[in-house]
Amino acid sequence: MMSDWFVYIVRCADNSLYTGIALDVERRVEEHNNNNRLAAKYTRARRPVALVYSETVASKSEAARRESAIKQLSKEEKECLIKT
Repeated sequence: MMSDWFVYIVRCADNSLYTGIALDVERRVEEHNNNNRLAAKYTRARRPVALVYSETVASKSEAARRESAIKQLSKEEKECLIKT
């Protein structure tokens, strides 16, 4: 049985957006906010972060493809995605 993966976007304290993938989004956001070893280098310097968007996908490879597609969007396009 395959576990669902999530693609997520967090808003950083400087209002920038960070996109990532995870099996457990809540745990991952907690790591971004509180764990220097596991947090992304980008988010460590921009704490706190808040989850603003997530979507479920069927596999890690699908999550990675979707993450890449979202990262190609402009900030304005990401903001529209978050609002939907």
